[in-house]
Amino acid sequence: MRGLAVASPLPPAAAAARRWPRASFSGRETSTQCWKYDLSQDRSLGGSLRIGQSQGSLLRHHSTNLLRPAAAISVEQDDINTYLPKGDMWSVHKFGGTCMGTPQRIQSVADIVLGDSSERKLVIVSAMSKVTDMMYNLVHKAQSRDDSYMIALEEVFEKHMAAAKDLLDGEDLASFLSQLHSDVSSLRAMLSAIYIAGHATESFSDFVVGHGELWSAQMLSYAIKKSGAPCSWMDTREVLVVKPSGPNQVDPDYLESENRLQKWFSRQPAEIIVATGFIASTAENIPTTLKRDGSDFSAAIIGSLVRARQVTIWTDVDGVFSADPRKVSEAVILSTLSYQEAWEMSYFGANVLHPRTIIPVMKDNIPIVIRNMFNISAPGTMICRQPANDNGDLDACVKSFATIDNLALVNVEGTGMAGVPGTSSAIFSVVKDVGANVIMISQASSEHSICFAVPEKEVAAVSAALHVRFREALAVGRLSKVEVINGCSILAAVGLRMASTPGVSAILFDALAKANINVRAIAQGCSEYNITVVLKQEDCVRALRAAHSRFFLSKTTLAVGIIGPGLIGGTLLNQLKDQAAVLKENMNIDLRVIGITGSSTMLLSDTGIDLTQWKELLRKEAEPADLANFVRHMSDNHVFPNKVLVDCTADTSVASHYYDWLKKGIHVITPNKKANSGPLDQYLKLRTLQRASYTHYFYEATVGAGLPIISTLRGLLETGDKILHIEGIFSGTLSYIFNNFEGTRTFSDVVAEAKEAGYTEPDPRDDLSGTDVARKVIILARESGLTLELSDIPVKSLVPEALASCSSADEFMQKLPSFDEDWAKQRSEAEAAGEVLRYVGVVDAVNQKGQVELRRYKRDHPFAQLSGSDNIIAFTTSRYKEQPLIVRGPGAGAEVTAGGVFCDILRLASSLGAPS
Repeated sequence: MRGLAVASPLPPAAAAARRWPRASFSGRETSTQCWKYDLSQDRSLGGSLRIGQSQGSLLRHHSTNLLRPAAAISVEQDDINTYLPKGDMWSVHKFGGTCMGTPQRIQSVADIVLGDSSERKLVIVSAMSKVTDMMYNLVHKAQSRDDSYMIALEEVFEKHMAAAKDLLDGEDLASFLSQLHSDVSSLRAMLSAIYIAGHATESFSDFVVGHGELWSAQMLSYAIKKSGAPCSWMDTREVLVVKPSGPNQVDPDYLESENRLQKWFSRQPAEIIVATGFIASTAENIPTTLKRDGSDFSAAIIGSLVRARQVTIWTDVDGVFSADPRKVSEAVILSTLSYQEAWEMSYFGANVLHPRTIIPVMKDNIPIVIRNMFNISAPGTMICRQPANDNGDLDACVKSFATIDNLALVNVEGTGMAGVPGTSSAIFSVVKDVGANVIMISQASSEHSICFAVPEKEVAAVSAALHVRFREALAVGRLSKVEVINGCSILAAVGLRMASTPGVSAILFDALAKANINVRAIAQGCSEYNITVVLKQEDCVRALRAAHSRFFLSKTTLAVGIIGPGLIGGTLLNQLKDQAAVLKENMNIDLRVIGITGSSTMLLSDTGIDLTQWKELLRKEAEPADLANFVRHMSDNHVFPNKVLVDCTADTSVASHYYDWLKKGIHVITPNKKANSGPLDQYLKLRTLQRASYTHYFYEATVGAGLPIISTLRGLLETGDKILHIEGIFSGTLSYIFNNFEGTRTFSDVVAEAKEAGYTEPDPRDDLSGTDVARKVIILARESGLTLELSDIPVKSLVPEALASCSSADEFMQKLPSFDEDWAKQRSEAEAAGEVLRYVGVVDAVNQKGQVELRRYKRDHPFAQLSGSDNIIAFTTSRYKEQPLIVRGPGAGAEVTAGGVFCDILRLASSLGAPS
């Protein structure tokens, strides 16, 4: 025998070739052609090798033929007995390697095909899971002269034999195993030749690898036949003809393929045809493959050839997601996509379809449906010309977001570029010569600079080539620089209707800005199918999540870190627990507490702590508290784009970190007064940063607990009103004490009662000193534009001078009754004048000063009519001069203070895009 002969099914025209027996389908004998590999004439295999069946003799030959068929296919020589019908009677199904991965799954595929009510069905299958890799590995081992290729081939044989024995029986099993044995014997001979030569051409490799599809197609066809349905299987190398069009790319020859399909069908006009995916032939009948995503491409081409009603791609996911679900946990399944949207998404790395898969069906307006074989109840995603149900709303116009990582941005800049024809052409000619792939291009209208993104692994060669090409221009200053920015990613927003919907770009960039994302470059075509931005790779996931969330493709999610789970912090956590479901359902706000830290322990989670048992988890699963690690956990979390730290302590050291947190892009909310009443320069620095960025700093609860004091003051100032005077009872503790200090009650008894009720600090001197009120006064003064230090506020302390040095709160409380007489005298004098005592803070904006003191008010004054622990604040302004604007309500207590903090959290969510 001359050369090595390997069987492959082809028309009877190959009569001159040696034939091997083939299984019969639908009562017909499948004819075969012998693909004859004349290794003796293959210079690429050493130019002197001839392998016969004995693999024993080595002869020298000098022909350059690599691979030739023993007989060519001639579609003209066979009469067409049966016409190939085309149109909606055909449905095309494609099942990938995962779907064909086990005998049980192959049977499930058969059941799905049999359950399709279409008149005719064409089923395209991939090799069993992992088999394609195993086949490529065979070739690699053989050409590397690794003896283990024989063991690897045996593993391939065993895998398919075991699958067939599990799936088939009787004559069907015997026929398949006979063919499997024959094919493996042929492969063994071919791999031996490759082993000796130490090299395999692409055609040899393609021929070997294609066997996986042949075997899976045969097994599925037998499985369908078992049910009694007529079924044939097709080796698509007989039908699909392609021609190379570039590196790792081929184009179908539709006319020749259609002719060959007609001839094939005239011999085997079955209602169900199982065809091999991935493999095809050249015009010279040389085996080849359709390269990347070849099986999907096969399905699209065949669907186009028969003008199918629909092509269904069966996978292991429920459809096409609005974003990568590994990066955006709230990504949703899209019900429809246009061809252009799917094309754009796949270009930008979304796991949809390869762009070329869409071309064959797009020209014939054939829908592609992506469905989950393991969840048949899911309707999947339909890709069609243009979904009719889109209405132009924001949630319809932006369909999805995709990213590409590991890119570098190349910026070519110089005044000498402006108005000079051919500059862009010269730049990209250099890039083309290097062989780099340009992902995105952005150019300023002034032509002063051009930047483009390339894969990071190619940028060094691009930069070097540009420096060589423009050496002279750089030397004389026509070009100022060729700059490379590494560590970049691309984020693309994709949607067919973006062009007809105003404000899409504005909303996208607003979302990125509010997530503290810096954009390096922007590109958008006039079609507006996509908007592309280049940003730091470390920001990519956060940017993706922020953009996705902003367009309501998922909930507006806030990652929350609670510092200080004490009285106020613990109450806040309980409020969040009770309200979380309502907020998610009614307002699209998803609050995830991903960290809780106290002074000694902390509890961390990447996706959210179960608030129904936060106390138990903090007790059982906590780790030692470390504020730096806690903040790092928040900052490094890429699951959520928007993060907020809520400081529920009264700690000065915690407050000192606010500036750094805001700079990291973490929002800050607090009832802690220390930062806003601390040193003026630090306060101004903090506010300047907050105003200059999209990072938010809310502190409504620092004054008046849950009362809208800060927001009212800001509203007055922002609308152009001028603050003249602010006066108020700012301490709920002192309000309670003086509201109850009447009749014959002693001052010490009232203080003891307040302490017992939990209104005071553990040491009542902290309240009676007036320092807390002074801090609130300084906060309001600074909000009003006054540049005052805390030391500028004179404070009249209620702590008797003699008791200031008491070593403990208990000692203070024991000695306080000795001053009851003095307090009784002050009260009597006030009552005699028809007045009451109230401890107030005052901001005198006109004279730019403030003070804290005990004052007397007439009984008809609003300040005299309080009860319990109410606060009251009066704003005298240019507009409210005759009658001050008064805010009154409970000003102390964990519930109202936590409620004020909660309001700030919702205010933050609203500013980040949640419905208000």
